[in-house]
Amino acid sequence: MSESFVPNLLGRSDYAIISEIIEPNARVLDLGCGEGELLAWLAENKHVDARGVEIEGSKVRQAISRGVSVFHSDIEDALADLPDQAFDYVILSQTLQESRAPLKVLREMLRVGRRAIVAFPNFGHWTVRLAHMFTGRAPKTKLFPHDWFDSPNIHFFTVDDFESLVQLQHWTIEKRIFLEGARQIRILPNLLSEVAVFLVRSS
Repeated sequence: MSESFVPNLLGRSDYAIISEIIEPNARVLDLGCGEGELLAWLAENKHVDARGVEIEGSKVRQAISRGVSVFHSDIEDALADLPDQAFDYVILSQTLQESRAPLKVLREMLRVGRRAIVAFPNFGHWTVRLAHMFTGRAPKTKLFPHDWFDSPNIHFFTVDDFESLVQLQHWTIEKRIFLEGARQIRILPNLLSEVAVFLVRSS
């Protein structure tokens, strides 16, 4: 297996990948932006026009204190109010599996943005498969550490599931990066990657 090491940005390798994808001076919307760390970094280092959406009020206040413009809203509601092609990139990192209507969110991302950057934990990772097979219970691993009854994750999907959806919707994948910790995975991503990062556009 060919591997390369991926640097961390703000403690996360997916942020490092996202920061490399986004071009300087772009218009960027980060959905589920948390406390705005990534947006603040992009604004300072890539001079992007940075906007965010976050549902937790305390995180919104923290993001605003960083100088980031953040809307306090549910993702689905916030996207519905935005005009077509308002952004160059719309980011959804580690949040799609928590969305009530993931297909609706993805469609709206590609309506309001020229490109969508989607990062998600891969439920097809070998540790998750083994946990499910040997325990006969909802998998609980480093990747998915929550008990089934208090997990924020409501959709468990894999790299192959996401790629099949993109094909079904006739979208185009411009980049796909697969990570296991600080390593970039080159082969068998549905089995070996913990996190996947996709750059997608409408065809």
